[in-house]
Amino acid sequence: MGLQDADEPSRPIRIFISTGEVSGDLQGSRLVQALLRQAEAVNQPLDILALGGDRMAAAGATLIEHTSAIGSVGILEAIPFLFSGLKIQQRVHAQLTATPPDVVVLIDYFGVNLGVGRAVQRHFPQVPMLYYIAPQEWVWSLSPRNTQRIIGLSDRILAIFKAEADYYQRHGADVAWMGHPLLDWVSEAPTRADARQRLGLSVDQPAIALLPASRRQEMRYLLPVMFAAARRIQDQVPDVHFWIPASLAAYRPALERAVQTYGLHATVLDGQAHDAIAAADVVIGKSGTVNLETALMNVPQVVLYRVHPLTAWIARHLLHFSIPFMSPTNLAVMKPVVPEFLQDAATPQAIAQATLDLLLNPERRQQMQADYDQVRQALGQPGVSDRVAQAIFTQVKS
Repeated sequence: MGLQDADEPSRPIRIFISTGEVSGDLQGSRLVQALLRQAEAVNQPLDILALGGDRMAAAGATLIEHTSAIGSVGILEAIPFLFSGLKIQQRVHAQLTATPPDVVVLIDYFGVNLGVGRAVQRHFPQVPMLYYIAPQEWVWSLSPRNTQRIIGLSDRILAIFKAEADYYQRHGADVAWMGHPLLDWVSEAPTRADARQRLGLSVDQPAIALLPASRRQEMRYLLPVMFAAARRIQDQVPDVHFWIPASLAAYRPALERAVQTYGLHATVLDGQAHDAIAAADVVIGKSGTVNLETALMNVPQVVLYRVHPLTAWIARHLLHFSIPFMSPTNLAVMKPVVPEFLQDAATPQAIAQATLDLLLNPERRQQMQADYDQVRQALGQPGVSDRVAQAIFTQVKS
């Protein structure tokens, strides 16, 4: 099983990877790089087909469908993407029928991956399927049925959090804890000095990075409250400048209009999220992978998340939704390392107050940065993408 010996002739190994959204595209691209790197080392031809985005394509995958802009969180929020999801499943079935894979890798993205995974099991039952970065049922566990669906799709789950591995193992899955892939990235992160130089910031200019959205729904529900909080901060600290990276180019016009509407001293960037974070004194960000990136760059942060009010009501009153934390930074150690504000608690006043505390209180900043050390230790050891790639290759049947 797995890669052939370097001196043996071999046919191409075909790997299908399915993911979506900006963060899934990022982690998928790093996995593609690791797979190609290991295959090249033993002269093994490799063919990677994918659902993903620009980063995965740039890394060397052949996209069946571009999916990084159609993700959602929530019940009502998913409705606009149901038709797109069905179309994607049809495209995947047609492509995999023409070019059957040797192994399938699902990355997060539960809604579409549930359909894709079921189709693969139905039409290619002999093909092994791995779930890398399983959906966060281990955090909110809205339904035991969803947990069993994920396990039912997976010959093996490759977990990035220890608590994730423990949860799925308790429920009967074959699980391996890989560690978090951002550990492989942190050595590439920009320094504060370099980032400030690229952005044209002086050493002592107060700077805050605003990270409102990687999904369209977040532009609607997070941007207004985040920008209103920024305006309150600006009223208290007039010389502050806000840096706002657009995670997708399509978001830039709306971000620029919002800057004008709220009267912010701000610059909208084309990408450059890591420069914006590294240069910042504080980051105000939506809950997601970017929280861990911020922690690994040792920058203080405030986290928020909101969904449609009806989605929140259904989750709270009908599904009994309850989570210990929402930010991956806090989930990594199961303690409130960073302040996080969910739904009704995510008000401009609360976000502004927490941000000003970090901006103006050195002791508060130092305490958070000290807690970041625990977060780093909880994420495992570097070499994650290579370990995941090796685990995938061991599933390939010779």
